[in-house]
Amino acid sequence: MRLTTVARMELAAGQVHVFEPTVAPTPGDDAHGSAPSFDQARHAAAGSRPGSWMAVAFAVPPVGRGRLAAAWQTVVQRHGTLRTVLRHDGVQVRVHGVRVTGGRWERAGDGTADPRTVLRGVFDVACEPFGTPSHRLAVVDHGDGTSTAVIGLDHSHTDAWSLLVLVRDMLAALADGDAPAPVPSFAEHIRGMEHRPPAPDGIRGRWRRIMDTRDGEMPVFPLSLGDISEPRDEVVEVIDVLDTDGVARLEAAAARRSVRLLPLAVSVLTQVNRDMHAGALCAVFPVHSRRGPADDPGRWADSVGWFITNSVIECDSTDPSDCATAVREAVELGSYPLEPLLRPWGGMPNTPGMFALSWLDNRRLPVQVPPEARPQHVSAWIRTDGVMAWFVLNDDGMHLRVRYPGTPSAVANVGEWARRVAAGLRAVADGSDGSDDTVLVGEDHDLSPVA
Repeated sequence: MRLTTVARMELAAGQVHVFEPTVAPTPGDDAHGSAPSFDQARHAAAGSRPGSWMAVAFAVPPVGRGRLAAAWQTVVQRHGTLRTVLRHDGVQVRVHGVRVTGGRWERAGDGTADPRTVLRGVFDVACEPFGTPSHRLAVVDHGDGTSTAVIGLDHSHTDAWSLLVLVRDMLAALADGDAPAPVPSFAEHIRGMEHRPPAPDGIRGRWRRIMDTRDGEMPVFPLSLGDISEPRDEVVEVIDVLDTDGVARLEAAAARRSVRLLPLAVSVLTQVNRDMHAGALCAVFPVHSRRGPADDPGRWADSVGWFITNSVIECDSTDPSDCATAVREAVELGSYPLEPLLRPWGGMPNTPGMFALSWLDNRRLPVQVPPEARPQHVSAWIRTDGVMAWFVLNDDGMHLRVRYPGTPSAVANVGEWARRVAAGLRAVADGSDGSDDTVLVGEDHDLSPVA
């Protein structure tokens, strides 16, 4: 089932209640805790702040809040990640275990305020990097007898894939009440990453070239964003690029070119850059790190955590085969722990104007959610100085979501870039791009879903 992408959460009026958990130390927990992931440490280094969370809203059956709380506690017991917290020991950020021992429902708002505003206020306070815990379950009771559950978590403990896992497990717990088997926690994944072999010389050399080319900075959006000397209020646009039939036509066009959808999209992006005199395509490219060992490739598929690492995609060709090579190289570049690779530059720099592209095909994720749940991905409202573009494919089509700083230059340039990208993808799907579709050799069967 798709995870709906909208500019702002669509949520009917109603009374909000929040389940406030009680926690206790884990017996025998190491007082020093354990190491966080590279991204967790970087995320927490910015400190406690509003807007660092992600959330998912979904319809739930007409059950009492007691049943909802019991189901949520079942989910918490399944996922060790939900029983970890980040703490700063005065020197560095560490991960510690906690026990969620219970909790109580508290009314939030007076029932007349927009529940989206109420929830944003709740999550801004509770779902911050050092929250104990940094997640909350809320429910909005609507006047017609229906209810919407909303789960919010600080980003250090979740990603988009994990949100669907939580919805699925919560609905399963409501349906049968059984306690599913525990799954490996993100902390285990971090320890496993620490023991991976070091990146080969070729990967280190590519990272060195990428960083040195930009004087130690990350790729930036190739057109003017105006004055971004400080973060600006975000602007979020969602473009419905293609419906289901349109995606099918685009997939057929990709097959005729012997590539998958992502390389074909990269070809369009590269062409748009050329048309706008913006140079070659170069962007931060998040890739997932859920690949398990050879004897258990799906080990992390049902776990909750921030299973994302960053890579960089570079492409100066519109040939789909060259774009497929660029995608493979980007995935390979992001297949090794980043901390030792970026250590010479003090870690991943916070470059003003940073440009990132994310690709998430929900249709390929091994997580099934009942369609009647109508899950929505909810993002916090933030201030930003960079550009983030998400390509999201659901069972209702392809959507392009862009977030950028609210300056006149960024509104004009990023908005035009996004519209041209959408138009380019539609043209390829409709066969009106003037390209030659006669190449019918080979196909990449090794590309894993990236997010």
